[in-house]
Amino acid sequence: MRDPTIARNYADALVSLAREAGDLDGWGVMMDEVVNAVASDRRLANFLASPRVSAGQKNAILAKAFADRLPRLFVRFLQAVVTHRRQHLLAEIALQYHTIVDELEGRVHADVTVATEPDAALAAGVEQRLSAVLGKRVVPHFRVRPDILGGTIVRVGDVVMDGSVRRRLNTLRARMLGQVR
Repeated sequence: MRDPTIARNYADALVSLAREAGDLDGWGVMMDEVVNAVASDRRLANFLASPRVSAGQKNAILAKAFADRLPRLFVRFLQAVVTHRRQHLLAEIALQYHTIVDELEGRVHADVTVATEPDAALAAGVEQRLSAVLGKRVVPHFRVRPDILGGTIVRVGDVVMDGSVRRRLNTLRARMLGQVR
């Protein structure tokens, strides 16, 4: 089995636990916090990755560290990941978890490139319009690139909708030069 498939299986289990607890978003935040803690603390990452430390010792430390701050089922999930020596997949498990939750809630993420920093009204308008076009709740992630001159470029998965002024000008130039009919 490949790592993404394994991570997806663990994420499915985590989604089941989160649904049981009635807090899909909260469990996603907790998973992100664990991943960020491991990524930002070299000692913690080395501790979890070390083959010299047994899974039992790692689990005991996890229980002590998180027992009063995280739900017991969440800590037990982390311990199962460590017991099966899959701690290197924590970031991928978190990513898969968010993907599954997005699918369950009918939500998609869109990369939206604009020429200038969008204000709140523009951001809300883009979100509303994309949601209407795609038939799902869209979460836009804005990126500013002045070189597009104006308009927007939207990427949702493999689909790109380029409504930039730059593209329009290039198309117009090509037509004027007789390169496009």
